Amino acid sequence: MSSAGSFHPSNSHLNLGEALYDAVKSADFGPLKVRYFNQRAAETIGLGNLDEIEVTQRFGLFEPFDGSLPEPLALRYHGHQFQVYNPDIGDGRGFLYAQCWDKSSPPRLLDFGTKGSGTTPYSRSGDGRLTLKGAVRELLATTMLAAQGVPTSRTFAIVEDLEAQLYRGDEPSPARGAVLTRLQHSHIRFGTFQRLAYEQRPEEIEKLVRYCLKTYFRLDETALDTQAAVHTFFAEVIRRKALTVSAWMMAGFVHGVLNTDNMNITGESFDYGPWRWTPTYDGTFTAAYFDHQGLYAYGRQPQAVAWNLSVLGSVLATIHPDTEPLSKLLRGYSDQLQTATINQFFWRMGLDRTGDLEAETKLAESCLKHLKDQQSPFEELFYASRSGQLDLLSPELQGLLKDWPANPIEHGFETMLIDEVEALWAAIAEREDWQPLHDKIERLDRQYDLLQAGEAPAVKHMEDPT
Repeated sequence: MSSAGSFHPSNSHLNLGEALYDAVKSADFGPLKVRYFNQRAAETIGLGNLDEIEVTQRFGLFEPFDGSLPEPLALRYHGHQFQVYNPDIGDGRGFLYAQCWDKSSPPRLLDFGTKGSGTTPYSRSGDGRLTLKGAVRELLATTMLAAQGVPTSRTFAIVEDLEAQLYRGDEPSPARGAVLTRLQHSHIRFGTFQRLAYEQRPEEIEKLVRYCLKTYFRLDETALDTQAAVHTFFAEVIRRKALTVSAWMMAGFVHGVLNTDNMNITGESFDYGPWRWTPTYDGTFTAAYFDHQGLYAYGRQPQAVAWNLSVLGSVLATIHPDTEPLSKLLRGYSDQLQTATINQFFWRMGLDRTGDLEAETKLAESCLKHLKDQQSPFEELFYASRSGQLDLLSPELQGLLKDWPANPIEHGFETMLIDEVEALWAAIAEREDWQPLHDKIERLDRQYDLLQAGEAPAVKHMEDPT
């Protein structure tokens, strides 16, 4: 293989011991073809010089990296699914394939996680596979979210199994199959802690808390007693979740399945299934066709995450001698969310902050109320303000914004509504035309650069509390 440049592998997850994973192997795929490789992300970790054969070997056949995990790990966890506890889950169609360090200072740990890589001890009756359409949808979700300044996993590679024939109830079958690799900071979930509590392993819970403090939050936990370690850990998870939820809400994004096994401790959004973007400011808009009660509707996402945080808090309380500090931290979530939402709103609008929090809050609430009352296109408000084209908006919104200091940036008007998603997939399914998808990804990457989306408050403050 050619040199991997400055790639710095890690096998940090092995430090947690076998209580949290099972060694597994990938499925036996047929002929493979690379459909997407995230060159931009690869260059940030020293893998920018991989050719197509090497991408196939690493992210289709999952040949291990020297110095990283010697074999893939199916991670063990439980979870509340639609707020009903399920002890019979874990990595059922994915695994932790490898780990590495990024180029930040100090470096941060990154995971390569898969979806569609085959069966594991937790697959139950599933085939452990992912449809190609599902992989394409995840690529669209992560790229759009990144361009909107949302902390998210990154779709790193999509490799199609050219002989796969998968049968699904929600897609025309047989469906094409693929394996997706994503890059994110951690795959340690709320459900990872839940499993340890279910098995009554308090010493492992504390070990995991301290590992997270040291590895992901870069804190010296050796000076902290159990109570202080738990308190510090829970506070940081709450802070990060508030940032992510604020970014979802200001993007008009509906994750769809906010189960505790889909909540990771580092905060970024991941594991995309029946996601949608709401066309208008509609709190009842749902993404999952099976979410009949609207539990995870757009407007209920803040409460859903708060409920999940309370579940994590109840697990931490099993090793925390005084639960009141945990309850106090949880009560502070709503205030953190409100502050983060205002910050994210002003970034998305491209408006300067004045320091007058009362006036800033009033502007944000007035604009969002107008969107809700008029049922105007959700993304149009942010595009018109950010690009300086206020004439696209109603006279009322123009009046609210006309005197507010701004720094407009010329950029395209990108949305990710369901009709466009289906059209992009239809070009592939019906004509084997990948160009519309590639063009969309290129436009979104360009928007990310133009808007400096990596400096969005939710993204920037994810690692920097200040």
